Amino acid sequence: MAPWRKIERDVADTLGEGTLWCPRDGALYWTDILAPALNRLDLASGAIHRWAMPEPLGWVAASRAGGLVGGFRSGVARITLDPLHIAERSDPEPHLPGNRMNDGKADAHGAIWCGTMDMAEAQDSGTLYRLAPDGTFQTIDTGYGVPNGPAFSPCGQWLYHADSARRVIYRFPLTADGVGQRDVFVRFEEADGYPDGMTCDAQGFLWQAHWDGGRISRFAPDGRLDRTISLPARRITNIAFAGERLDRMFVTSARVGLDDANEFDGALFEVDAGVAGCAPGTYA
Repeated sequence: MAPWRKIERDVADTLGEGTLWCPRDGALYWTDILAPALNRLDLASGAIHRWAMPEPLGWVAASRAGGLVGGFRSGVARITLDPLHIAERSDPEPHLPGNRMNDGKADAHGAIWCGTMDMAEAQDSGTLYRLAPDGTFQTIDTGYGVPNGPAFSPCGQWLYHADSARRVIYRFPLTADGVGQRDVFVRFEEADGYPDGMTCDAQGFLWQAHWDGGRISRFAPDGRLDRTISLPARRITNIAFAGERLDRMFVTSARVGLDDANEFDGALFEVDAGVAGCAPGTYA
């Protein structure tokens, strides 16, 4: 029996991304950046809802004040659903109109770590930011082609983040003042595809999506490849653990750029990972 199942729905994602388990809502959220749209899967009922967005949306995070916070092309904004309302954007890069938010996640302390990139993927103009609870942006790292992640180790000591364009996953030590010097955690070979979204499990291992690699991989804290799970979609994009016990893994994919896209490209999958994940952070 395959260790995965496709979640049946009426639409495939052009560029599925930004997976988020929200215990408050009992739901998995994920984005379709280029549709653009926001998706929600109710884990109890299996119901799926999809909201059209006014511009590309890279990620969402739950807010302790209620609703969601989202990373749009033109900046970060609060999102409320049913009815849909999007607040005014807060843009860290008004001087770079060609950039957009790509991937982001809240940490256990109430901050959001998010990356920007050139929408045309022609320049390394991307930056990794930390969005503090007071709404200020702190520049963490620069020069990214396609930033992806981040993920936080359950011990709270490490931040993982990738530059997909360079096929490299970085690891930063987390400090009281932010982050220390980055180092290369894993470097992908051409046959591996490109590192995309990621998450950590409760044992401290990093789960990594392979864009153009058709699989997800689990890496030990020392960078050793522990195992891989193959999937029938080619462009695997993001991973999240969900459910009351955080033992249900969901994986997104994309069909953008595939002239011969099949029924699985752009699908949402549930994967039997055999381990539990870490509780998601919320923006404070």
